[in-house]
Amino acid sequence: MTRSAKKEASRDNLLNQGVSMLIRQGYHGTGLQEILDAVNIPKGSFYNYFDSKEDFGAKVIQHYVDPFITQLTTHLQRSEPDALGAIQCYFDELVAELEKNDFKGGCLLGNLMGEIGDTSPLCQQSLQTAVTRYRDLLQSGLVKAQQQGTVRTDKSAVEMADLLINAWQGALLRAKIEKSPAPVKQCCQDLLGDFFRPPASG
Repeated sequence: MTRSAKKEASRDNLLNQGVSMLIRQGYHGTGLQEILDAVNIPKGSFYNYFDSKEDFGAKVIQHYVDPFITQLTTHLQRSEPDALGAIQCYFDELVAELEKNDFKGGCLLGNLMGEIGDTSPLCQQSLQTAVTRYRDLLQSGLVKAQQQGTVRTDKSAVEMADLLINAWQGALLRAKIEKSPAPVKQCCQDLLGDFFRPPASG
C-alpha cells in the first residue's frame, strides 16, 4: 500500500470510528483520545488529517451522510420509471435497519442538530450542507415523480422534500424513545402514501 493510500485508509478509519462513537456517545461525550486509541493512531498524527475536533466533527457529518446519498441515488437510478416507489423503497430500508438495530443511536444528523447545532459554527455549516444535499436529492426524485403523475403538483417538490426531512427527523426521535417503528412508519405512510399523492379525480 502506498503512503497516500495508507493515509487515506487511516483517515477513513478515524471517520468510521467517529460516526460510531458520536452516534452512541454524542459529540461532547466522545474524546479524541478515545477515538485514536480505538483505531491505534498516535495523537500527534491526528492533526495530519484534521485541524481540530470541530473540523473532525464536521467531516464526520459528511462521511455519515454519504452512504445515505448513495443509497437513495441507487434506488432512484434503479427504479427510473417509478421515482415515488424508489423513495418509498429507500425509506422502507431505513425503517428495517432501525428495527434491526433496536432503534439505538437514531440519526447522527438529528442528534448533532440537538447537541451542537447552535454552538459549533463549523459543525452547524456541515449539518446544513448535509441536510441540503439530502433535500436536493429527494427534491429531484419528487420532481420526477410529479412528471410521472404519482405526486401532486400543487405543492413544489422542494416544499415536500423539506417537509419529509423535517417530519422524518421528528419521527426518528420518537421511534428512538418509544423503541417502536410506529412513528417512522406513520411518517412515511402519511406523506409518501397519502399527502404527496395527487388528489383523486371525480
